[in-house]
Amino acid sequence: QVQLVESGGGLVQAGGSLRLSCAASGSIFRINAMGWYRQAPGKERELVATITTIGSTKYADSVKGRFTISRDNAKNTVYLQMNSLKPEDTAVYYCNADVKYSPLVRGMDYWGKGTLVTVSS
Repeated sequence: QVQLVESGGGLVQAGGSLRLSCAASGSIFRINAMGWYRQAPGKERELVATITTIGSTKYADSVKGRFTISRDNAKNTVYLQMNSLKPEDTAVYYCNADVKYSPLVRGMDYWGKGTLVTVSS
């Protein structure tokens, strides 16, 4: 009943920028933490950035100073601004959200289908 849809991926040159968006829809009572993960071919999925309900953020060491996560609670949307992109940033990026559909139940994790980011040398 909850869907996450990512957009904004594409092909860029090293040093370029992209902005990813993820909009949540469906039966939503409250969204708690949201985040972005990424997975490169042959590699494990890794956390890129997270943001809490009140806006507290955390980043992987590899993206600190280059990526910025933000959210618009009124739109149930989370963003990832990616600057100074490097070839090693190439991966499928996935949106994640902890969503409560009822005030009586525990929140559940939901995932988007992913959007591909390719950074050329």
